[in-house]
Amino acid sequence: MAETFQNLLLGFSVALQPSILVYAFVGCLIGTLVGMMPGLGPLAGISLLLPATFGLNPIIAIVLLSGVYYGAMYGGSTTSILMRIPGEAASVMTCVDGYAMTQNGRAGPALAIAAIGSFIAGTFGVIGLMLLAPTLAEFALRFGPPEYTALLLMGLFILAYMSGGSMLKTLAMAAFGLMLGMIGIDVMSGYTRFSHGLVELGDGVGIVPVAVGLFGVSEILLTAGAPTAPDVQRPKLRDLIPSREEFRLSAGPIARGSLLGFLIGIIPGSAHIISSFVSYGIERRLSKHPERFGQGAIEGVAGPESANNAAASGAFVPMMALGIPTSPVTAVMIAAIMVHGILPGPLLIQQQPELFWGFVASMYVGNVVLLILNLPMVGLFVNLLRIPYSYLYPCILCFCIVGTYSVSNSLMDVWILLAMGAIGYVLRKFGYDLAPVALGLVLAPMLELSLRQSLAMSAGDYAIFVTRPIAAVMFALGAALFVFSLKPLFGKGGDWRASVGLDSEQG
Repeated sequence: MAETFQNLLLGFSVALQPSILVYAFVGCLIGTLVGMMPGLGPLAGISLLLPATFGLNPIIAIVLLSGVYYGAMYGGSTTSILMRIPGEAASVMTCVDGYAMTQNGRAGPALAIAAIGSFIAGTFGVIGLMLLAPTLAEFALRFGPPEYTALLLMGLFILAYMSGGSMLKTLAMAAFGLMLGMIGIDVMSGYTRFSHGLVELGDGVGIVPVAVGLFGVSEILLTAGAPTAPDVQRPKLRDLIPSREEFRLSAGPIARGSLLGFLIGIIPGSAHIISSFVSYGIERRLSKHPERFGQGAIEGVAGPESANNAAASGAFVPMMALGIPTSPVTAVMIAAIMVHGILPGPLLIQQQPELFWGFVASMYVGNVVLLILNLPMVGLFVNLLRIPYSYLYPCILCFCIVGTYSVSNSLMDVWILLAMGAIGYVLRKFGYDLAPVALGLVLAPMLELSLRQSLAMSAGDYAIFVTRPIAAVMFALGAALFVFSLKPLFGKGGDWRASVGLDSEQG
């Protein structure tokens, strides 16, 4: 512990240099703005800034890019809360209760709790990176295709378990997302599936047009179709500060989301997206009043926001300790380090202690910068709601279209955006939850690939999923959650019709 403390002091001696502080602030600011733009997200922001780091000191380069990363993870919550537009995929769950809080005149507390939760979760993730990097990275190496299959299936079982309303409707939406995820080129065979001759669909259906269409455009259509324009909330200054009760309700979700997100973050894949869904499901199940979720529950903002920011920190564990990228973002950051002649891996900590510990200390500093940067801006963000409805929503629609088109400069993405907006409008009219569609779309390619790789390893023998201990444990946990989700079907006094979304008075 004494050696760790000395190393951390070395890191702060590097991170507190004026030049590095400036670049940490610039990275966090750019990341926050990038996160607010639909369609950009951390990967696009880092990729665009990568050429600008070539002439910089390696420590400054990694500090700048990491600032963009966890700044974007926070920035996506702003448009999710204020406008129901997820700035990036990990903010999908924040839309549900964050926007409901905005409609209830509590946009300020929602934004403040998102900032505070992100700060606590990010700080917890840095402590975990500092203390547990070698051990946790070793554990992550034990994950092969069977373990990934079990993990992703467990995510779907958690989805069924977290369904607070109709289990049948929730699973139907997840299946719809999985089907969307099957469109495009089959990775293992090279054949194109379900694209109907459209070359643009060769890469599949992107999460950005689907998420922005389902949540942003459908909201505009619902509001525009209302008999009267909604009243714009104009909260007073005292209403921007969370109440004591909101702080109390947020404490548990922030703590659980921080731990859960960090542990999921070290596993390769879209960990920050999966962790936010899992966190939301856990908070709804643990709540004494689950009916509040979807109506403006502060826990539905605190948990997912903490989880996705902790996952962002957790992703750096295998990257820095083993040189293994767990996502496209960390792969780009490894490329940025290698450009400067530094090879990430187990020897990095010994050979480049200033780089590793300077990076760790800069993440502490970056989380403080994010908090200082975003809390005073809560009032500014909320003032956006003072814009009259007739001006605000056309601008939001243009914002959605431009942001979606900018991802790959494809008109097909715009058509998908508009189609998903129309589909989302119809589904919401019939009371369907749209979040499982986004999760199914994210999980489908990874689930299919890991399943087929597992069967290729075992020559078609499904026993591989129960003979490997980690996979067997996760399958058992997932099966247990699924059984619990079926409990209303057979429980004492339970009505099976209501549990699957049917009216008990209908035949």
